[in-house]
Amino acid sequence: MKRQKKAYLFAFAAVFCWSSVATAFKIGLQHLLVLHLILVASITSFFVFLLIILLQKRSAELLTGGTTGIWRSALLGALNPPVYYMVLFSAYNLLPAQVAQPLNMVWPIMLALLSVPFLKQKLRWRHVVAIFISFAGVFFISSQGGSNGLANTSLTGVILALSASVLWSLYWIFNVRDKRPELIKLFWNFFFGSLYMLIAVALFSDTDLHWGTGVLTGIYIGLFELGFAYIFWMQAMQLSENNAQIGNLVFITPFVSLIFIHLFLHETIYYTTFIGLFFIVGGIVIQQVKPKLKIKK
Repeated sequence: MKRQKKAYLFAFAAVFCWSSVATAFKIGLQHLLVLHLILVASITSFFVFLLIILLQKRSAELLTGGTTGIWRSALLGALNPPVYYMVLFSAYNLLPAQVAQPLNMVWPIMLALLSVPFLKQKLRWRHVVAIFISFAGVFFISSQGGSNGLANTSLTGVILALSASVLWSLYWIFNVRDKRPELIKLFWNFFFGSLYMLIAVALFSDTDLHWGTGVLTGIYIGLFELGFAYIFWMQAMQLSENNAQIGNLVFITPFVSLIFIHLFLHETIYYTTFIGLFFIVGGIVIQQVKPKLKIKK
């Protein structure tokens, strides 16, 4: 029982981290360019994973998988964090946080669709129903309080937010095939991701970063969205006697996120946002009713 209580504590810690980052994204983007914010967050996360590996005395595992594993991380490190967060942060630049955050939550639905060509899994009727229900939620959230709100919603922003969910699904699909320990994969992903971001900033942006709210927010994102949240969640899943119960806690994240958005960003939360969230979460639950399909090698 003590293990399960610890699992819940770690899970709630991860949920708290993920619930706060939509607000952090918007604050950070008010002070930093997208490239700069990703750079600060990526480097911060890299040092988090490095520190944990050193504290756990697991440095010998860094070469697990040999050069093949490192090359795989070099490729996935381009997808996440650089490309994924460039698309996601661009969406946050164009949309209110209460719109961008839930739209990105449809990634489990995107995952079900992408699993058909990439994992050779079958698209079942419950997946089709879940897709229609979740995208009804996308419509409600995009309406921002009513039909007039649709005219004020950036279509480009909506497409970017949904595209980010596709990118995350692709990252998940390719990452799950890698059998190395999660912490080791995260270390190498963020090593290469940080390297790519340094190159991108040097080539395409002013490298002058001033200490202030933007940098501090980037550090916060690196610590709690990209860093400790992953660690907390992995600990929760390892300790839990029922991973399904722990996994379901993720569904409260967008609702808690709305509280932070209202308190710190002072956005008026539309009733259509709640309706849309219930549709999206409902669709995700429906498509997860049966046990997950095994990945075919």
